[in-house]
Amino acid sequence: MQIGIRLHDVAPGTIEERVKIAREQGFTCVHLALTKTVKDHSVENSALTPGYATYLRKLFEKYDMDIAVLGCYLNLAHPDPAELKKIQERYFAHLRFASILGCSVVGTETGAPNAEYRFVPASHTEESLQIFIKNLRPVVECAEKFGVIMAIEPVWSHIVYDSKQALKVLQEINSPNLRIILDPVNLLSVENSEHYEEVIAEAIKDLGEYTDVVHMKDFVIEGDKVVSSAPGTGTMKYDTILEFVKKDKPFVQMTIEDSKPDNAEWSRKFLEDYSF
Repeated sequence: MQIGIRLHDVAPGTIEERVKIAREQGFTCVHLALTKTVKDHSVENSALTPGYATYLRKLFEKYDMDIAVLGCYLNLAHPDPAELKKIQERYFAHLRFASILGCSVVGTETGAPNAEYRFVPASHTEESLQIFIKNLRPVVECAEKFGVIMAIEPVWSHIVYDSKQALKVLQEINSPNLRIILDPVNLLSVENSEHYEEVIAEAIKDLGEYTDVVHMKDFVIEGDKVVSSAPGTGTMKYDTILEFVKKDKPFVQMTIEDSKPDNAEWSRKFLEDYSF
């Protein structure tokens, strides 16, 4: 495993400072969300120039770090056509940028059929799924042109809420440039969390061959919510997912999520030392 971290979870500072800290904590790659990480200059579409991509590529090379995922987590099911066009253009800009940055994967979640990007019962309908597929298709076509992977991340509270829905998206779009970011905790709801290992096993069966990046976190149930935290700080057992990773995904890039500056390094070691 190549274990990384979301760069915006590292102690606040410039991107240069954060990359240095992440490396010192033993991480080898990062999930980079530009708007959450870069605060001292613009990261609008027009700022994502070849020059900026080259600068960042050299910065990460200096610390022997890779960018596992360039995150662009926007709502591709937005109901306003004008806003949807802006969102798609944002993905196009990220894909173009990634091709120069040396980052192979642009990642996204799968939205909701409303402007607020919030879960409603309609999120889990076939109609919403088809809207998402329609709006994702030109983004994947752009990924093909730039030779970059577009990876979707199933999340229970979004349109693509389980592995079967994700498989539908993969099959309908049918592109070698559309892949999966597998985040086991994101597949959980309060209702299915009691048998979470079965949920994870089913996701591996359905999506394992398409999985290019893994996100790792932990969880506890608080009332009617699944509350996530850094790996090793909740109730999750990692036997199923780590057995899959070690057996079938050699050297896969795995980024931890929901860590804090004071537990990130501990969490990395927890995964590295985990025995099953």
